[in-house]
Amino acid sequence: MSCTGLLGGTFNPPHNGHVLLAETARKRFDLDPLRVHVSTDPPHKRVDVPAETRLDLTTLAFPNDIVVRDDHPYSIDTVKGFGDDAIFLVGADQFAQFLTWRAPDEILEHVRLGVATRPGYPREALDAVLRELRRPARVELFDMEPVPISSSDIRRRAAEGMSLRDLVPQAVADEIERRGLYRRRAG
Repeated sequence: MSCTGLLGGTFNPPHNGHVLLAETARKRFDLDPLRVHVSTDPPHKRVDVPAETRLDLTTLAFPNDIVVRDDHPYSIDTVKGFGDDAIFLVGADQFAQFLTWRAPDEILEHVRLGVATRPGYPREALDAVLRELRRPARVELFDMEPVPISSSDIRRRAAEGMSLRDLVPQAVADEIERRGLYRRRAG
């Protein structure tokens, strides 16, 4: 039986790590549909690329999924109303910080959490979070191949005029180049 997958982020820009997480989770949890939520104004980081631009890039990265603008500043507001069969996807790094999120136990009242782990990530960091949750059974860890990519590295490479090949989907690389995104501004 398939369930709804939710993948949220700033996607500044979306990269192959995001795509691999989605593909791995789609197979693991039989996700249909996958909804990709582009956060417009995340409270935890400054984003200087407009939400509509990031939405366009994310649509190119996830052409077969539902890509939506997410005006909710907090994940708890994003996940409300999806029902018990929905699974919210996060990486191990994000889950290690889950207790600092707004209403982590309430998030698990609304959705399950699918946590992508990778070889070498300290399991004890994840176990420490699980021990603090009221409903740890609502969290499922799944293995994912490591992808040593970060959006900040991609922005730096784009600013320096370096190739983004093999870091982002080709359509995303082409659009970044076409729009001149992440380039250093003169002065």
